[in-house]
Amino acid sequence: VVGWLLKHVDPLVKVSIIPRGKSLGAAWYLPEEKQLRSKSAFTEHLCATLGGRAAEEIIFGEVSSGALDDLEKTTKEAYMMVMYYGFNDKIGNVSFYDSTGQRDSGIQKPYSEETGKLIDEEVRKLIAGAYERSKDLLENNKESLVQVAELLLRKEVIFKTFKIF
Repeated sequence: VVGWLLKHVDPLVKVSIIPRGKSLGAAWYLPEEKQLRSKSAFTEHLCATLGGRAAEEIIFGEVSSGALDDLEKTTKEAYMMVMYYGFNDKIGNVSFYDSTGQRDSGIQKPYSEETGKLIDEEVRKLIAGAYERSKDLLENNKESLVQVAELLLRKEVIFKTFKIF
């Protein structure tokens, strides 16, 4: 539902509650062919990825361990935003990405402990903000959330041809 509501998220093609591997369900997106992604697109992708966990909290009043893969993806992407792409005002327009793939043998990381703590703090804030935005979107569209959930319980898989919005 969050993915459908945000304009910078790739189009959602299919949603399933059929377990696959370690996942208890999945959403498939059709990535647009583009070389560049804006900060808004990254942030909205975080929101969409956290949507399932936010929906659990709204509907059941608590979260489960089911979002482990989503949390892993979100955390990695948020670190990329802060450390590689310069998408954070406090860290600034710097990148700690090594495009050469080589590391100076004497340097473990190209930033101080203080900067490392700031990076961790900013990543937590970014993820917390995305999670709150997802919860707000779902609270404001709770009827649609319930409709999608009920349809998934009946059909187990829904495709983009289904119109809920």
